[in-house]
Amino acid sequence: GRGVALPAGPDLRHFLRAAAAGQPGPSPELPPEPGYTPGAPKVYLETYGCQMNVNDTEIAWAILQKSGYARTKKLDEADVVLLVTCSVREKAEQAIWNRLQHLKALKARRPQARAPLRIGILGCMAERLKEEILHREKLVDVVAGPDAYRDLPRLLAVAESGQQAANVLLSLDETYADILPVQTSAGGTTAFVSIMRGCDNMCSYCIVPFTRGRERSRPIASILQEVRMLSDQGVKEVTLLGQNVNSFRDLSEVQFQSVAAPGLSRGFSTVYKAKPGGLRFSHLLDQVSRIDPEMRIRFTSPHPKDFPDEASVLQLIQERHNICKQLHLPAQSGSTRVLEAMRRGYTREAYLELVRHVRDSIPGVSLSSDFITGFCGETEEDHQQTVSLLREVRYNIGFLFAYSMRQKTRAHHRLQDDVPAEVKKRRLEQLIATFREEAARANTALVGQAQLVLVEGPSKRSASELCGRNDGNIKVIFPDAELEDAAECRAPGRAQPGDYVMVKVTSASSQTLRGVPLCRTTLSRAAAAH
Repeated sequence: GRGVALPAGPDLRHFLRAAAAGQPGPSPELPPEPGYTPGAPKVYLETYGCQMNVNDTEIAWAILQKSGYARTKKLDEADVVLLVTCSVREKAEQAIWNRLQHLKALKARRPQARAPLRIGILGCMAERLKEEILHREKLVDVVAGPDAYRDLPRLLAVAESGQQAANVLLSLDETYADILPVQTSAGGTTAFVSIMRGCDNMCSYCIVPFTRGRERSRPIASILQEVRMLSDQGVKEVTLLGQNVNSFRDLSEVQFQSVAAPGLSRGFSTVYKAKPGGLRFSHLLDQVSRIDPEMRIRFTSPHPKDFPDEASVLQLIQERHNICKQLHLPAQSGSTRVLEAMRRGYTREAYLELVRHVRDSIPGVSLSSDFITGFCGETEEDHQQTVSLLREVRYNIGFLFAYSMRQKTRAHHRLQDDVPAEVKKRRLEQLIATFREEAARANTALVGQAQLVLVEGPSKRSASELCGRNDGNIKVIFPDAELEDAAECRAPGRAQPGDYVMVKVTSASSQTLRGVPLCRTTLSRAAAAH
């Protein structure tokens, strides 16, 4: 996936790869908005990093649009350039510093007849490096952290007068609940809905609690309103987004404030006290899945420790035809010793027990995970335990990275980044090779089966083929051909983005399934026939 041109797969980490490679997503071309005035200042937005940042870009744009800004796809037309940034690894930040050098030249070349170009850094890097950004790069006019987007119009007005302006205050309650994000992919079949912000987990390697602040959940009513709006627009798949979705709790409705906190499963622990009260993630998932029977629901990312023994979330996934049978279970390591150093709150054994429980509860579930290699103190034996976990679980989708030490984190204060870069590189290559081998085996098991695919558009490599994803979030490619309709209520025709197509799988690799299309159908009909 690359930046803001939404990728086919709705997992947060598709975007981290793009960020690490320094690939931004450009502002898409957008028609004039209602209330647009000619001569309005034009803003160019560029997104780096995770899917939360794509969502933040939509929130920032919704706020600026209300303040009279227009949006442009052309960098040289812009009066304001805003970079929505990522801090998860050093490489992601380096991409921004490099981009700023390019913008410096653009600013210098700007004709004097035009108002000076204003440049802003938004998001996690703004939060982490406010002083350095303002002092090191005098060309940056505005710095706004993830909880300061409402302040953007004021900050840009201050910058217009020639001063630098910053707001990196983190909030305990900002969820932007009243701001409906403006979808950047007009006519898109998939969308992402932020259900919470921040994180309280304090894993020792992670910068997120310091750049995005404490965990807070958006009121369920505002989430449902947004999902209904997306359904009305014809969106066919929604992914509920949060740093830790299964610790969601909506405290906005008074009658639910005294509900007991859920207990953790055996073998799992947490560094913070479970908070009582509020409507939980299972309630939200139940409500969201009832809105539109033809809309697929996904969510990411849950934390393994927050799947309590009462299996309400797993039960919902199993029972509801429109909740995808796909789960992201970030393991990070296969070594109990490393997991303890990471403060993940579980052992290898507890994690494997959870995987068994998930597979028993949801037959045919597709699993994805995250892994960090070369964490502080990781030995060759620890590494081999991660290799064996990859073999034992056999994930369908994986996101694997070498460890990058971040300032402010517990690891930075307490641990040594003592695994040499070349060892991290070798271990990462071995993990990737192992993951691909096992994913290819898992995907090959689907050959001969019929899979329901949500069409997203033409294949990138061939205009004569279509691309979409199955329920398990695996990419499926098939020929673009004239198709019968399963219910025969539509004339035969070619599948369009947003259509569901039954595809018989004929071959598989570690990342892709290929097949022949059988017919167009609907989500409800496919579930009834299953």
